Amino acid sequence: MRNLVLSAALGLALPFLAAPVRADGEQAGDFDYYVLALSWSANWCAREGDDRGDPQCDPGRGITWVAHGLWPQYERGWPAFCRTVGRDPSRGQTAAVADVFGGAGSAFYQWKKHGRCLGLSAEDYYTTARAALDAITLPLVFAGLRKDVRLPALVVEEAFLEANPGLRRDQITITCADGMIQEARICLTKELTPRRCGEDVIRDCRMRDAVMEAVR
Repeated sequence: MRNLVLSAALGLALPFLAAPVRADGEQAGDFDYYVLALSWSANWCAREGDDRGDPQCDPGRGITWVAHGLWPQYERGWPAFCRTVGRDPSRGQTAAVADVFGGAGSAFYQWKKHGRCLGLSAEDYYTTARAALDAITLPLVFAGLRKDVRLPALVVEEAFLEANPGLRRDQITITCADGMIQEARICLTKELTPRRCGEDVIRDCRMRDAVMEAVR
C-alpha cells in the first residue's frame, strides 16, 4: 500500500519535475515575449522611494505611471542577469531615459537585471522600452488624482482597457502590494503588440479597496 501511495505521489510530481528549471545567467536573446511593467509612482514612493530619497518622489513632479521595466518573459518563467558581451550604458544614456523609468538609477538597474537578457545593446534596449511605453495610452483619469483614493483593482484595469481599445483582459494584469495598487503589467509581442499573458503573469489583484495615492 505504501508503495502504491508513493507511486501515485511521484506520478503527480513528475510533470513538475520534468518542467525546465530557470536560473539567473541565461543566454541573452532567449525569451518569448515582453512584459511592460508600469508602476504608479506615488505608491512606489510611499513603499520604497521616500526611504531612498529618490528624486522621482520630489513634490511637484506630477509623475503618474512610469516603466518599472520592460522584461523578457518565457511562456513560463523569465530570464534575469543574463550573460552578454554588451556594454553597460553610460550615465548619459541612463539620464536620457530617466523620464521612462522614473530615474537614471532605475534605468541602469533594469538594464542590468532584464535588459541584458534581450540580446540588444543598452541603447537599443532603452529605445525599445520607450517604444513599448509609447505604444500604450496611459489613462488620463488618474492624471488629475489630487487626493488618495481607495478603489477596486478592477477599476484600474478597466481604465487601461478603455484607453486602449485593442487591449484585452488576458493581456493586462493589475498587481497590488501592501494594500496599494502596485503595477499594471501589459504583455507584448516582440513587435510590441499586445498578446495573451502567460499563466504565471495573469495574477490579478482582487482587492476592492486598494489605495492609489495622489499624484505628487
